[in-house]
Amino acid sequence: MTYKAKMIIDKSYKISEVNPRIYGSFIEQLGRAVYGGIYEPTHTSADEDGFRQDVMELVKELNVPIIRYPGGNMVSAYNWEDGVGPKESRPKRLDLAWGSLETNQVGTNEFATWAKKVEAEVMMAVNLGTRGIDAARNLVEYCNHPGGTYWSDLRKEHGFHEPHQIKVWCLGNEMDGPWQIGMKTAYEYGRLAAETAKAMKLVDPTIELVSCGSSGSGMATFPEWEAQTLEHTYEYADYISLHQYYGNRDGDTANYLANTLDMDNFIKTVIATCDYMKAKKRSKKTMQLSFDEWNVWFHSNEQDKEVEPWSVAPPLLEDIYTFEDAILVGSMLNTLLKHSDRVKMACMAQLVNVIAPIMTETGGGIWKQTIFYPYYYTSVYGRGTALHSIVDSPKYDSKDFTDVPYLDQSVVFNEEKEELVIFAVNRNLDDTLLVDVDIRSFEGYDLVEHVVLENDDPKAINTIHSEQVKPHNRRDSSVENGTLTAVLPKLSWNMLRLKKGEK
Repeated sequence: MTYKAKMIIDKSYKISEVNPRIYGSFIEQLGRAVYGGIYEPTHTSADEDGFRQDVMELVKELNVPIIRYPGGNMVSAYNWEDGVGPKESRPKRLDLAWGSLETNQVGTNEFATWAKKVEAEVMMAVNLGTRGIDAARNLVEYCNHPGGTYWSDLRKEHGFHEPHQIKVWCLGNEMDGPWQIGMKTAYEYGRLAAETAKAMKLVDPTIELVSCGSSGSGMATFPEWEAQTLEHTYEYADYISLHQYYGNRDGDTANYLANTLDMDNFIKTVIATCDYMKAKKRSKKTMQLSFDEWNVWFHSNEQDKEVEPWSVAPPLLEDIYTFEDAILVGSMLNTLLKHSDRVKMACMAQLVNVIAPIMTETGGGIWKQTIFYPYYYTSVYGRGTALHSIVDSPKYDSKDFTDVPYLDQSVVFNEEKEELVIFAVNRNLDDTLLVDVDIRSFEGYDLVEHVVLENDDPKAINTIHSEQVKPHNRRDSSVENGTLTAVLPKLSWNMLRLKKGEK
């Protein structure tokens, strides 16, 4: 059976320019993200600084504009001073967040060096769990001040004459979470974050700051946490963070793929709370959103319980992703694009080995997980202006959701390249979805590429030896008389790319 849907796309239906930072990612000092991931001096592909060049090539392929570091839960008990200076004198520390031993062979300077090599900005997080104002202001001075002061001159002594000029800083991490080292109440966090923000901006007025939002939409304190903390941080922070992970623990694929309705509601609720605080404070500033942790995370939960405590770079959070996970990741990216007027930064958590699109063997090879592909195509081709489309789609109900559209989509128009890109998911597990798209305002545009991720097995995975889930091109979609007829296979992620004058 074939289901039918309709879309109308018009150049005038603009949401906003897409901030490239929406395609950011995250590297935490956790598991094999750093050691055996981005950094492995004994690897055959290692460069002069010990970084795996095969990893760098895939990160650059993803066109990642900004990368959050060093955590994550780890940062809430992290002393940044441990990770600078001569490597032989750096202390080994117990990482209380993940039960591992941190060698500190990679720290602030090394990560800034690596980020430059992969052409990404650094989003630096400061410790507001066990530390606070003093350590944060010193780190900003160390990273960003040109010279002539204690901390900036210490950076020069460590071999980094030029400042790193890190612009984006997170005021702690998930401080509402009982799992967090140094968890705070909303009032405690709000006061500390506000005073830390003031001090950091005195050191460098050009930095942008992210205030901690709730650790997820399921937190008992959501969204009161946002309201209470913004009472203190609204005038000092530039963004508030959102974090959300999903998993298919009960094996219900239809319900699992509907989770972006929850994500959409999460974003709308945070926006409403921010705008309430704007009105309450009579502020002229609009608070923007940083969705700086998002992904699928559940596959590795049980195996992580077996990891030996206090080991160095153990295999933690190494989810092996399925085809259906890639479909959900594509939908999550669609959700971010549809809120690009307020979501100005986002970070897929994480980038290498740890709940990641890129996997490595320590000492060995590298491969792309299933989720690599929707991330790659959306990052590379989802640059320009996000457009609001009018959609008429058949719907279904699932265990937790009602009126779930089979068609999930986002649209980006790149005027400079004269390129129109539609990212579309067919959530129907059994049937093709035929979509008629009215593109009359894009006269002269024709379809140049229809990339599809499809597989008969929702649980299909990729490994270093076998890539079961990979994109291919379809030839059964077409443009005629101002209408794009898109044929979306059952349970599929699609990118339809149109260009002007490319018949």
